Amino acid sequence: MNGRVAWVDRKFDFGFPAGLHHEIIERLRGTLARVEERVRDLADGVLTKTDGKGWSIQENVGHLADVEGVFLGRLDDYDAGLDTLRPADMSNRQTHEADHNEDSMESILGAFRGVRGRLVGRLECLASDRFAQAAFHGRLNKPMRIIDMMYFLAEHDDYHLARISELIRA
Repeated sequence: MNGRVAWVDRKFDFGFPAGLHHEIIERLRGTLARVEERVRDLADGVLTKTDGKGWSIQENVGHLADVEGVFLGRLDDYDAGLDTLRPADMSNRQTHEADHNEDSMESILGAFRGVRGRLVGRLECLASDRFAQAAFHGRLNKPMRIIDMMYFLAEHDDYHLARISELIRA
């Protein structure tokens, strides 16, 4: 991946104020438009081609839709007042089993639109003080506020968008 830091090796400093939630909600809302802009004019063969280093463009987009359930579930964890957030499946089994290359990009984008819309809708309904609510994130081994989870997700989106751009250039 051309010297990129692997997602699982990323470290996060969540030292910013919870009051940035409006801006991060907009960043999350905008991911779909950025993905659509990147893939709009690409042929099916380009969308499903891999460079041997990971997923195709279509699989990367499908993965964004696949993992949204983890973040919706984590909102449930915060709502329930749990001390520890549910873990993500680091094997990415759902994405591997989904066979996104056999689906249409239109269908994958539709799925992403639906789940991201639900997440953004839930975030927009939260009272401002809720964004500072924290629970423990096991893999990162640190507390994660709701605002931190949102930032983490936005960074995950950008990680995969950068990978999509890399595949387009290949």
